[in-house]
Amino acid sequence: MSLLRLKSRLNDENVNLSNIFGVITKITPTTIEVSGLRASIGDVVKISSKDKSKTGLAMVTQITSQNAYISPFGFVEGFKIGDFVYESDQGMSIPVGDGLLGRVVDPFMRPIDGKGEMHLSDSMPIMKAPIDAMKRGLINEPFNVGIKAIDGLLTCGRGQKLGIFAGSGVGKSTLMGMIVKNTNASIKVVALIGERGREVPEFIEKNLKGDLTGTIIIVATSDDSALMRKYGAFCAMSVAEYFKEQGKDVLFIMDSVTRFAMAQREIGLSLGEPPTSKGYPPSSLMLLPQLMERAGKEEGKGSITAFFTVLVEGDDMSDPIADQSRSILDGHIVLSRDLTDYGVYPPINIQNSASRVMSDVIDQTHRQNAMMFKRLYALLKENEVLLRIGAYQRGNDKDLDMAIAKKEFFYDFLRQDSDENFSFDDIKSLLAKIND
Repeated sequence: MSLLRLKSRLNDENVNLSNIFGVITKITPTTIEVSGLRASIGDVVKISSKDKSKTGLAMVTQITSQNAYISPFGFVEGFKIGDFVYESDQGMSIPVGDGLLGRVVDPFMRPIDGKGEMHLSDSMPIMKAPIDAMKRGLINEPFNVGIKAIDGLLTCGRGQKLGIFAGSGVGKSTLMGMIVKNTNASIKVVALIGERGREVPEFIEKNLKGDLTGTIIIVATSDDSALMRKYGAFCAMSVAEYFKEQGKDVLFIMDSVTRFAMAQREIGLSLGEPPTSKGYPPSSLMLLPQLMERAGKEEGKGSITAFFTVLVEGDDMSDPIADQSRSILDGHIVLSRDLTDYGVYPPINIQNSASRVMSDVIDQTHRQNAMMFKRLYALLKENEVLLRIGAYQRGNDKDLDMAIAKKEFFYDFLRQDSDENFSFDDIKSLLAKIND
């Protein structure tokens, strides 16, 4: 380089000739305190030991007048006081592209399926404002998931957000697999957040039968750091938004919102936030709409139809995360442990479930048949004890007599094998038999 070019470079105020870095002054299991780092909230930084033997990425989560506090994406083991923290040029974005289709990746879009590297030419920000309220398209067409109980009685709309509420071991993963396999969405994004590592290959092989056509699976298992689990959900939503921007209809499934909220609970409590109900800090509840409201239908673009699973501990629907999720979502599908005792799978509790847009996406005949099914089924369940002990005499209640006669029809309609798939028209025809 000539002396004139060197002089010009030295005089250029826009050129940064040195890496801006800070020094680690305190380390806890979840947070690192750094002095001398000029950073903003949300900046991605690089941690490096003095001998360069260990490096890692972290995010700035809190700033004081003296120090910055960062949460690592990995683990703090191996770092020590005096190690350096550098500004990173990675930023809050991830690489995206059609190369993701059919792959299993981590939140940074690095492949973990052993199928080699991917060629991703575009990028998307991890954090993004939800769709503007006045730019949202009306949800006015059904979204077929091929499941009789959902399409017939809890019909979803294209661009709707629904929750699947279930306790442990009730059949949540099986239902997720059925939705992914049966839907006609061109792109399917599955986010497995905070689940056991064993469940990832099981979900692919057992529930999806190894078919990942048009499917992207983003994985952040329970042994990943809290920050990785938190931003794994946002990264998955960014991938769905990338395809929505191209005008495509995207199915987004996340398992589970509860693990996502637990990750933020770890981060929030470590930063000194006050705990509220069940130990969740205010930021845990604040994050839910930031994630969920990014799904939907946007005018002039595609749509994201989202299913968020919520783990209801002890089948307690008053859990703060379940309660907050119900208030944000456009409907909820509740899985019942009692129905599994009757051998009804998927065990969808029709009485406690609802789709808030169902009346906007179905015709009048379908609506009337669904209302009759729900009314007679509820009547049968209310009088179940009387029927079992023989205290009811037929002929006393015309509607109850009709419900008793339809008992087998109810359970046949609610039952569905995991390999079965029904078209929307077939489901409406089956439901119409309630009038026979």
